[in-house]
Amino acid sequence: MTWRVVGLEARDAYFNMAMDETLLTRIKEKKSPPTIRFYRWSPSAVSIGRFQSMEGEVNVEECRKLGVDYVRRITGGGAVYHDSKGEITYSIIAPESEFPKSIRESYKVICQCVIDGLANLGIEAQFAPINDILIGSRKVSGNAQTRRGGVLLQHGTILYSLDVRRMFSVLKVSKEKISDKMIKSVEERVTSVSEHKKVSINDLYGSLLYGFTKGKEYEFGNWSQEELEKAGYLRIHLYGTRKWNFSR
Repeated sequence: MTWRVVGLEARDAYFNMAMDETLLTRIKEKKSPPTIRFYRWSPSAVSIGRFQSMEGEVNVEECRKLGVDYVRRITGGGAVYHDSKGEITYSIIAPESEFPKSIRESYKVICQCVIDGLANLGIEAQFAPINDILIGSRKVSGNAQTRRGGVLLQHGTILYSLDVRRMFSVLKVSKEKISDKMIKSVEERVTSVSEHKKVSINDLYGSLLYGFTKGKEYEFGNWSQEELEKAGYLRIHLYGTRKWNFSR
């Protein structure tokens, strides 16, 4: 099987999520090839899990003030702050038959690509079931997965740098909790690539590209006109709507 790799691009939250769903549908219909894509979030954004409450998890007022987008994902999991300069996100979308049936095992196989990419930078990381990647005891990557119609989608973030105060300001955290002690507690549990290695974000991308393509047949490709049209439609009529984002 030949994978299509779509190189690192910066898009808004609504397009990023719309393209993931577009690929999920089109791969099921055999209209798009199995795809690995890398992206950043421009502007910064908060994404919430499929079953979360936007108002319960996100300080919407603060997001508006700071120009931070907010969107609901089709995958589960918790609320995540995506800093436009502080992370790279990947998505891998392909028929389920390409991965282990076990959800835990499929997470492990895909997360190994991230681990291999970090190893290429000289950073030792390990898989922490069910869907985290740690450097030592601290989280550097969170991942989420969904399966639909025989197709698997997994996406995940790899932290390049971390601004805990800004993260706290857009996620629903009580003001009392935004103390130096609380911030220190988060910094003890979460880490970023730049804390371990002085590399550029493009170096990180190059290493992730290596980790995800190692041992695979692949070619670089771009979005087709049909994919862009479908994603553009979903961006406006689903992911950009209050109805979807505040549906719980």
